[in-house]
Amino acid sequence: MSNVGVLGSINVDTTLHVDRIPQPGETIHVQSKSSAGGGKGANQAVSAIRNGAKVKFIGSVGKDADGVMMRDLLKAEGIDIECVLEDEKNSTGTATILLDEEGQNSILVYPGSNDSIRKSDIDEMKEELETLDILIAQFETPKEATLEAFKIAKENEVITILNPAPASEIASELLAVTDVIAPNETEAEVLTGIKVESVEDMHKVASYFHEKGVSVVLITLGSRGVFLSSKDTEKIIPAFKVKPVDTTAAGDTFIGSMASKLKVDLSNIEEAIVYGQQASSIAVQKPGAIPSIPKEDEVTRIYNL
Repeated sequence: MSNVGVLGSINVDTTLHVDRIPQPGETIHVQSKSSAGGGKGANQAVSAIRNGAKVKFIGSVGKDADGVMMRDLLKAEGIDIECVLEDEKNSTGTATILLDEEGQNSILVYPGSNDSIRKSDIDEMKEELETLDILIAQFETPKEATLEAFKIAKENEVITILNPAPASEIASELLAVTDVIAPNETEAEVLTGIKVESVEDMHKVASYFHEKGVSVVLITLGSRGVFLSSKDTEKIIPAFKVKPVDTTAAGDTFIGSMASKLKVDLSNIEEAIVYGQQASSIAVQKPGAIPSIPKEDEVTRIYNL
């Protein structure tokens, strides 16, 4: 069983179900509204633990009802929340999701307490980080905290996985302590300036990150699968074809479930990617973020593993 840490966001998601995403200046009718736990960090942590990992969460919530709800939700999943801080000043993060009839979404995120995690907080958690096998982070919490956590991780031979979303400039110092980076096509373009339209473009993106010190590059391609580039191989691993209902937590489900199966020497990266895609293919067929994430027994049953 992998010991996975997740440094990341905790949000309460409100989903507005619409026929289509509105154009600028346009007012449209909302068919229905629903709320559930979310945030990229929380989604990835839940995906990892539901698929067999032991999980420790590092994050922050407000001292409000949403914060209590999210702490209780994570704890009920079996996630260690000793490193989830309570922010005295800011409310718990929220996300408003516009979800159309094709299962595609647009998301507005209010970071709230997610923005309050500091380098000093991470330093106080050093002993907790040293016990991990794998550490995952995204960009919905401050980068200075991620950099400090990844530095501690690398000093202790912990595998680091960076999901650079939402995409913004990455310091070379952070890439130098990143083992696996996993942007989607849009994020890859924002980060490298290379528009991903062909396999050759994917190779150029991968080369950019390899030159910065990243060992494994994964570019998630939605329904086409995942492009993998490492010292041993470079290929597209095809996705499993399904009809999506809600793609909100697709990438997070992939990251968390893949990490749950990943060996610390990365020797089974292809097998872990395939498992992550299987879990993600199930998640997109259900509404919501955390409610859609499958457990290991469901993945095993559906794909006869």
